[in-house]
Amino acid sequence: MTSLPAPPSDVAAPLLVGRTTRLDPATATALLDLLPHVADPAALTSWVRGGNGLVGWGRVAEHRSHGDERFADAQAWWHEVAASAVVRDDVEVSGTGPVAFGSLTFSADSAHDSVLLVPEVIVGRRGEDAWVTTLTLAPNVPGTPVLTSQEPPQAPLGVAYTDGPLDAPGYAAAVAEAVARIGAGDLDKVVLARSLEVLADAPIDVRWLLQRLAQRYDNTWAFAVDGLVGATPEMLVRLERGLVTSRVLAGTIQRSGHDEKDLALAASLARSSKDLEEHEYAVRSVADALAAHTSSMNVPESPFVLHLSNVMHLATDVTAVARPEVTSLDLAASLHPSAAVCGTPTATAGVMLAELEQMDRGRYAGPVGWMDTRGDGDWGIALRCGAYDAADPSRMTLYAGCGIVAGSDPASEVAESVAKFLPMREALGAR
Repeated sequence: MTSLPAPPSDVAAPLLVGRTTRLDPATATALLDLLPHVADPAALTSWVRGGNGLVGWGRVAEHRSHGDERFADAQAWWHEVAASAVVRDDVEVSGTGPVAFGSLTFSADSAHDSVLLVPEVIVGRRGEDAWVTTLTLAPNVPGTPVLTSQEPPQAPLGVAYTDGPLDAPGYAAAVAEAVARIGAGDLDKVVLARSLEVLADAPIDVRWLLQRLAQRYDNTWAFAVDGLVGATPEMLVRLERGLVTSRVLAGTIQRSGHDEKDLALAASLARSSKDLEEHEYAVRSVADALAAHTSSMNVPESPFVLHLSNVMHLATDVTAVARPEVTSLDLAASLHPSAAVCGTPTATAGVMLAELEQMDRGRYAGPVGWMDTRGDGDWGIALRCGAYDAADPSRMTLYAGCGIVAGSDPASEVAESVAKFLPMREALGAR
């Protein structure tokens, strides 16, 4: 089995034993249907888009980290795990063998954990390739589990919402303050987020949320890692056999629900000087960050309009060739935080959003995804998401944020934030 380069330091890591077995693709046509019912939402993992991806359950190993070194600590731990793992891999494509699902905090100052975790069972599908990986800490190679569709999840009961630290007027005031500071020349852009608190009458089944998100938003990645669940449209970075891809989304308009009007809205978005300026900042920050880790790069001259179910975004796909020693987590670390979720200049924007948002983002807007022992992997940005309360699976916190530039209007940004809450609210049962 191909492994990452030699580990850089003495990092305690488990010795994984396992195997990857090829499956009939028909067995993995609906990956999310294979997830079992569990009491703890953090026991299920997912990275699924359009029927392809990875799901997992159980936990054979995990690593938690904090602070400025959270990326480096996670990378060092995974180097050790990859170097020592003994796994028979009969498929050998990206995503086979041991896989670490990860979710890292937005800020180094967050009180929340950044986590890498390895499920006991991982089922994957990529086109006509389908597989199951089973892992253990025991000395014997585990057997292949029997995979069947599970009982359907139940809808959430009695869901109620309350505002986080900022209600709508409070968020509008924060936007106005940000616009004033941008006008004074303090910075060019800042991304301000707000939150909603969710309380249900019973534990919320993470499988219900994932299935609803995957059905409604089939061109996003439906993810779940350690109790963080959502549907992100933004691929921070993908590394597959040396090819790097990063999709930048910045500049948003809400859809009307009428095709002809949406075409006109898409055209107005593509011409909007405010949105094009916001998008240019985000693309420039990604290209600059990738340059140190790649040997060549292609950046399209103009964005396209990405149509989602509830909004449209200006989008640009940046591609590059990675240097041989680089892993997908290295790339994610170099890109975080991008202008799309923080602002420009990054340091100034980070200080301002911490002041104006009045909350700890936790893992919202941080990298979320997976990496295999080759270093290949997908890392998205944790957007359109919610985090379970670790002590009470009937409680969640939902997050949404908007990019603020000189031309931003507070009322319009409040409306945009409401639109960005919709994917999770719909998954929870809102009409």
